[in-house]
Amino acid sequence: MSGIPLTLDLALLGLVAGAAVLDLKTRRIPNVLTVPALALALVLRGIMGVDPLLGGLMAAGIAFLICLPVFALGGLGGGDVKLLTAVGAFLGMERLWGALAVTAIAGGIFALASILLRRRTKETAWNMYMIFGKLRTRSAYAGWKEDSGDGLNIRSAGALTQPYGVAIAIGAIWAINPFF
Repeated sequence: MSGIPLTLDLALLGLVAGAAVLDLKTRRIPNVLTVPALALALVLRGIMGVDPLLGGLMAAGIAFLICLPVFALGGLGGGDVKLLTAVGAFLGMERLWGALAVTAIAGGIFALASILLRRRTKETAWNMYMIFGKLRTRSAYAGWKEDSGDGLNIRSAGALTQPYGVAIAIGAIWAINPFF
């Protein structure tokens, strides 16, 4: 049974490498990649025992619940949410938090670099002000449409988007080997 944790890590590496490449090329992370990966992670954890399976289910659920509001606000794509859910199932609770933290840091660095390179600092600051203003009044995105020109949704025309699968891959790889 000692080979199963290694198999989990190798399968996770394959998943995040494939997702990062696809996200870079197509800006999509397809269900055909994420859904079977989630199932594989849970099967492998189930072979290890009830506690590892429950840890994988809990980590997948927490990753999903953390991502869901960001997705609802238009800050993540559905593929990103499903990928992070599958990553949670692979990592389990013991490695989830570090992976999420490193993913968020990497994603933030990529976003900041994109904002600066594309000279969109003022527009981004205004959008952040609008987002937090709406959140403060508890009417976040109420009645907003993708084509309304708000610039506050990743699906809006002209929105700055990032292939977040790359940041997720960095977080997952760090969780497997925090010294890379």
